[in-house]
Amino acid sequence: QVHLVESGGGLVQPGGSLRLSCAASGTIDSWYAMGWYRQAPGNQREMVARITPGGRASYGDSVKGRFTISRNTANITVWLQMVSLKPEDTAVYYCTLDRMEGRSWGQGTAVTVSS
Repeated sequence: QVHLVESGGGLVQPGGSLRLSCAASGTIDSWYAMGWYRQAPGNQREMVARITPGGRASYGDSVKGRFTISRNTANITVWLQMVSLKPEDTAVYYCTLDRMEGRSWGQGTAVTVSS
């Protein structure tokens, strides 16, 4: 059983910054990638960023140049540094962990960008 715990969400003004964290626990022998997805009301869930244990990162087009994903492989933690936030970044952000057994999801942390 894998458990993902996210933190760091909240309310921020447009142009502001937030840093999300996600820590994985449980029996994890190996993993392919950790990532962040988001879902805004009325929208489909979309990929925000993913990173491999080796550090290869990929980003959704809407966040490239503004968001940075990083990881610590020793304690299986991933962060998402978000800058220049826009109102359209408002969503619930979910952490993911990809293993041979499949994808695990966190419970989500809400980010609201509003003045």
